[in-house]
Amino acid sequence: MHLPQKRLKEKQILKKSFFENIAKFIKSIQLKSGAIPSNDDGSHDPWDHIESIMGLNFANEYESSKLAFDWLIKNQNKDGSWFSKYMDDIPIEKNKPTHFAPYISVASLHFYKIFSDKEYLEYLWPSIESAINFSIKLQIQNGTIPWSVDKNQKIEEDFLLTGSSSILKSIECGIAISKIIKNTKNLEDWNNSYELLSKAIKNPSGKFDLLKDRKRFSMDWYYPILSGCLNDNQNFFYVDKVFKDFYIKEMGIKCVIEEPWVTVAETCEFIICLMISGREEDAKKLLKDVINISDINGVPYMGWQYEENIFWPLERPSWTSAALIIAADSVMGLSKGKDLFLKDQSILF
Repeated sequence: MHLPQKRLKEKQILKKSFFENIAKFIKSIQLKSGAIPSNDDGSHDPWDHIESIMGLNFANEYESSKLAFDWLIKNQNKDGSWFSKYMDDIPIEKNKPTHFAPYISVASLHFYKIFSDKEYLEYLWPSIESAINFSIKLQIQNGTIPWSVDKNQKIEEDFLLTGSSSILKSIECGIAISKIIKNTKNLEDWNNSYELLSKAIKNPSGKFDLLKDRKRFSMDWYYPILSGCLNDNQNFFYVDKVFKDFYIKEMGIKCVIEEPWVTVAETCEFIICLMISGREEDAKKLLKDVINISDINGVPYMGWQYEENIFWPLERPSWTSAALIIAADSVMGLSKGKDLFLKDQSILF
């Protein structure tokens, strides 16, 4: 087993300017259209694009963030969705994942918390409203939401615990935004949908991942924490499970249980979960360790293959950079958006 080389000293990484420089990398690859590529071939998916917006927000890249939001508005489908993958403005995969659409509310609230621009939040509102309603209209009686609508408009009837957890956080942020701008016509429906979905996430047995067992993936064991609906005991259960099955000492969190591959995004998301669960010292240690999976400027690679002793793949996804920024902000409280995933946003406004 090989550890990645420690490239940076602790005094370099534990300050805001280090992570602002990572956000500048995100800005540097943004296209003129506002699209933020997340793959080496120049393609991106809307969820990754939205995650990257939060990296731009963190670094006060106001115009770049707005340009990225404008890409979302321009490319949103009439039903409120986005397709699953684009090459700039051209859709190249035409199914519509249900957790992609509502995530705009999370980045929009993050933008508001940092820039205090209520007028721009109101400008974003029609897209937020349409996106959340696209997903919750598909909700079934037990509270779950199908993971996607295929290119032929057929509902793909499997239900992802990870995707549903993301949707729940998105609804929470949508409720917060509706209160900020005093547009409450959706509140009853969104609160009802939130309650139904949260009950399913708290009691997931027999409701999710019916067609494919995804318990090999670490994210299936920590995303319920990110949803924000669990109690302390439930959070502790999932944290212990991830440490037992996916944690590699002095590196981070594996993506898949049987693969010798630690990934930055999964580790960063789990760092946020540790903060939610009151495990601050563990979160700080993981943050310091995972930063070693990066280039000489601190921009993270996707992951580290610790048997072959290589960064793998040799890509630096924009959304991975954003995940690292969000995790660092959650741990160190570097911006006004620091509590976005740590607190229930729907009761703060």
